[in-house]
Formats: sequence, C-alpha cells, structure tokens
Amino acid sequence: MNYFLGIDFGTSGVRAIAINTDSEIVATSRSDYDIRNCETWQLALYEVIASLPEQIRLRIRKIVIDGTSATVLICDRKGKAIAPPMIYSDAGKPEILDQVKKFAPSQHSVCNATSSFTKLISLAKYTGQTSKEFYFLHQADWLGYLLHGKLGVSDYHNALKLGYDPLILKYPDWLQAWALANPTVILPEVFAPSTSLGKIQNAIALKLGLPLDCDIGAGTTDSNAAFLACVGTATPAIGTAVTSLGSTMVLKVLSDREINDARYGVYSHRFDHPDCGCLWLVGGASNVGGAVLRKFFTDTELQELSDRIDPNISSLLDYYPLPKIGDRFPINDPYLAPRLEPIPDDPVDFLHGLLESMAKIEAQGYALLQKLGASPISCLYTAGGGAKNQVWTKIRDRYLQIPMRESLQTEAAYGSALLASSNFEVLRTLGTGREIKYRILKK
Repeated sequence: MNYFLGIDFGTSGVRAIAINTDSEIVATSRSDYDIRNCETWQLALYEVIASLPEQIRLRIRKIVIDGTSATVLICDRKGKAIAPPMIYSDAGKPEILDQVKKFAPSQHSVCNATSSFTKLISLAKYTGQTSKEFYFLHQADWLGYLLHGKLGVSDYHNALKLGYDPLILKYPDWLQAWALANPTVILPEVFAPSTSLGKIQNAIALKLGLPLDCDIGAGTTDSNAAFLACVGTATPAIGTAVTSLGSTMVLKVLSDREINDARYGVYSHRFDHPDCGCLWLVGGASNVGGAVLRKFFTDTELQELSDRIDPNISSLLDYYPLPKIGDRFPINDPYLAPRLEPIPDDPVDFLHGLLESMAKIEAQGYALLQKLGASPISCLYTAGGGAKNQVWTKIRDRYLQIPMRESLQTEAAYGSALLASSNFEVLRTLGTGREIKYRILKK
C-alpha cells in the first residue's frame, strides 16, 4: 500500500495527514510552532513527519506542503533566512505601498499593504548593501526546500500575491521590470501546485525514515488546501463556496470568471476543472477569526459558553473583532481599529456578540463577492476549527441563507494530501502542458 502526505502550516499550528490510495486517512500528527521564527518551522516540519508510524513513513510516495498565504522570507544561497519572516497579516509602511503602486497597475491585487510584493520591497532593504543574490520565498517554498533541497521554486497559488499572473502562467512585464532593477533579489520559478519538484534529499530521508524515492510536490496556500479538503475527490460545481474558520476567516467561491480588486482585498486563484477548463477561486482573507476568540476564552470555555447561547436570538452587540489594528477583507484597511466594546458582564453574552459579529462580516464578504461578479453561490462548506462549533454554524446560517453542506474533512492538511495523491481528479488535469516552469532569474 502506498501513502501520500499533506502537511498544513496554519496560523496556529502544524498538522500532517497521511492518506492511502483510496483517499482514506491512515495517520495524523500535530505540532506547535512560532510563525515568526523560521527555526521552529523546521523543527515542526521534521516533528510531524517523524511522529507518523514507521510503517506509514516507509511507504509515503509524495509530500505536499501548504503554508499561510503571503507569509514570506528572504534567504541566502544556503537557504538561511537573513531577516525575520513577514507573516500574512504584516503590513508594509505607507511609503512602501507608494513604491508598489509605482510599478504595479492600478487596482492590481498586489497594491495591498499585506501583499507578498509589498513585503518583498520591505525586505529588499536587507539586500541593499551587498552584491550577493538572495532568494525571496513563501513559507511553503522554504519548507519544501528543506525536503528537496532546491531553492527558488514556488507554486502559482502562493505566488499570486507576489504578482505572478496565473492566467498567462508567467510573471507580468511590470514585475519583470522591477526584478531587473533589483538584481540581488531572485524571484522563484513557478509551477502548478503538486508538480513534482524532485526527490527528497538522502540525508533528510534517512533522518525522518522516509523512502529515498519520495517525491516532493509544489505547494499551495492553507485556504486553498482547505477548499480541497472540504470538497474531497468530488468535482465541485461552479458556485461552490468554502469558509475557512481558523485563526483568520477566509472566503472562497469557485467562479467562472477571475476577479481581482485591491480596494476590497479580493483576489482569484487559478483552479483547473476537468469539465470546464480554467476556473477561479475568488475570495478574500479577513483577520477576524479564532485568534480573537482565544484572546478572551480557552477552548474549554468556548465550548461551554457556546452551549449556553440560543443561536436563534440576535445579539444586540455590534463588534468588529480584530486581534490587532488592520483588516484585509471585506474592509481593506491596514489601520482599521478593532471594535470590541462594550464588554458585558456575562461572558455568554460577550461570546454571542463576537460570534454574531463575525457571521455578519462573513455575510458582508460573500455579498461583496457577488456584487463584484463572482458566480452565484450554490452551496457552502466550512473548514477549520470553527466548523466544529454547531452554535456558530446556526448563527452563520441565519445570516448567510446559503445551503450548507457537510465537509468531507475540515483540515487543510487533508487537501494537501489529496494534491499529493493521483486520486485528486481536479488537479490531476494539470499534468499536460502545465508543468512548464517560468522564471526571471539573473544567473
């Protein structure tokens, strides 16, 4: 029996799921890590692999890693990070965003304070005093490098917020112009998600108990992996939506048209469909989510207090529950202040207000996507830890009025495992003519 491994580096932890050729889960593992410390990324990666049963590890044929979108770093030619990573919610300073707008077209999705391209310009200062070349990588890119040993490769899901054009499958002229003007920064080659980038390094295979011929595939983002986990091996219909309720809240709708609008933090990931050709996962990511809830409640308290909420009764509290200043979608404002007052004496009322306010923001987000032209939403799946809260689900249902479907799995790692497996029919169509690599490297 062969197995396939998906590893999810989310905002709150690392999860690994191994599946067999029938897409059944055969083993799982978890680890904590500090998203702002690359050393813990490496430790967690090795830990979740080594924690799997030996009989599973020895038969893993392919590994795919997903990471948080727009979490990036710069490293030298030996793969060593030369500056702290910038994470998904970090915003560039106003003067950096002004530089972005001088290169990128008006209203391009990279014209955003938290885009990968904005972070690239922010990090470029670390390379300004030397003639040595440095690699710009996304979280999933660097983690993949630790396994296959090849620097400077990425996937077109992660590279979207860098400015890579997934429609024409290459870097646009304006980004190439920036790269030529900044020759010390090496942008990654871009592949379709799951494309085999090489075999695992011998030393790493021996260290972790993996087969020497284990393939390492190009990665994806955590929310795209969550979408795949929810729909499973089925072919999703146009209009299928997925909300990922983790530390943040990410909305996606499978659409027949591409929509990118920097005003609202809306972007589109390429999704090749076996029946309809090139489709798009249109959506946005909000900083609203479980990170706010954990500032006030433990997991046990969340469960106990949720059970005391009547989801059929509206809360009179109106919050915009952010963990810190700034949001990305549906209000794209890096200086948006959290609204978390008044705090009632009864924690049940407070939690009720938080859950209801987040449901309103989710509804606002989907209404915005429809207004901008995304395909009409036909059904909704939910991924992430928030999917387990039935009271929250009922509150969301009251606001969304969209038929809710039960997700096959709620863990993004399962979606990455499906990408690693040849059983995933939707992405398997990328095998012909879409594994061509594109680059604008100066060598």
